[in-house]
Amino acid sequence: MKQKIFMYLFIFSLLLILFQYMNSKSILETYEKKITKLEQREKAYEDSIASIADVNLELMRFDIDYNDDAMSYFIDDGYDIELLIPFIKDELYKLNIYEGDDHPIVPYASMTGKKILINSIKLMNHKWIVADFSDGKYWGEILLHYELNDGKELKFKLLDYLLYRPN
Repeated sequence: MKQKIFMYLFIFSLLLILFQYMNSKSILETYEKKITKLEQREKAYEDSIASIADVNLELMRFDIDYNDDAMSYFIDDGYDIELLIPFIKDELYKLNIYEGDDHPIVPYASMTGKKILINSIKLMNHKWIVADFSDGKYWGEILLHYELNDGKELKFKLLDYLLYRPN
């Protein structure tokens, strides 16, 4: 009788160990699948980050904030860059306040009855600005040359312009 109890106990223990082994094996396989999936996702994210870094580097190419030569041009003339760049942008935005139909810089008249306004400005270097303008329906871009005189007077000169067809 004692032998049968030990035999049943042994068989029960063996079945219990076999069940635990199979269960832990399936858990381990599930974890390995998750790890593989997460590693693939991480690789995709790394590729995305590298791609975004390349795009960011390309966007920084024609920006005065990342152009040391253009910044040193102003610094050598005694200007504070932190104050000068917002000043230049503000002076160009001030041209949005005008009387009549013709914008002082934009060579197009509004075709919708609304005023043409300069929407965004990008200082490319110490001489050029790219800006976009719109009257609500029609929009375009302008390339400007700007110059600071000794009296800190800012002058804009229109170099080129374009108007896009409305959608």
